[in-house]
Amino acid sequence: MTQKEIIAKTIDFVKETLSEAEGGHDWFHILRVYNTSKLIASTEEVDLFIVSLGALLHDIADSKFHNGDETIGPKVAQKFLEEVSVEKSSIKHVINIIENISFKGGNETQKFKSKELDVVQDADRLDAIGAVGIARCFNYGGFKNRPLYDPNIQPNLRMTKEEYKSSTAPTINHFYEKLLLLKDRMNTKTGKKIALERHRYMETFLKQFYKEWEGKL
Repeated sequence: MTQKEIIAKTIDFVKETLSEAEGGHDWFHILRVYNTSKLIASTEEVDLFIVSLGALLHDIADSKFHNGDETIGPKVAQKFLEEVSVEKSSIKHVINIIENISFKGGNETQKFKSKELDVVQDADRLDAIGAVGIARCFNYGGFKNRPLYDPNIQPNLRMTKEEYKSSTAPTINHFYEKLLLLKDRMNTKTGKKIALERHRYMETFLKQFYKEWEGKL
């Protein structure tokens, strides 16, 4: 099977697997990350095949929808990649990307590094900010029945991974606990450039949000 055929099968597999996924983590999220990964990869010296597989499979079984179990995603991805006869070294690299891509509260040490991970991680983080990022943030907040905002609940910037995963804080807090931090955590030159514009958009949104919340003109 050629790499092109493997990518096509992977796309079909992900579409089917995520057909009923929450709107912020569905096939369209994967497609955006995949397309952005290819865009960033065009400016970097990376293995596009690894980048493509990592982007397509990075959220195949997100732990937040599986009781916090971080092993399910890598297991599902590995089983599929073995079935389509991807080389063992490539499978290992893709699994490492899946296991290390997540923000996890921002205070965890990343245990694996590669240029391919840098690209996919930037693409995934870019989908968490800007207009789409705002939409995804409130979509997930609604999915978890969280309040929009509570002035009496302050953002927690020192959360452990466990605290981050179990947080029930208002959706606006997530901007400060993750989204506004991502601009300075981009890996690639292209990722940093795109992030800057999307970051500014979020800042404008928050100013307008507070103005409307307080009933100001």
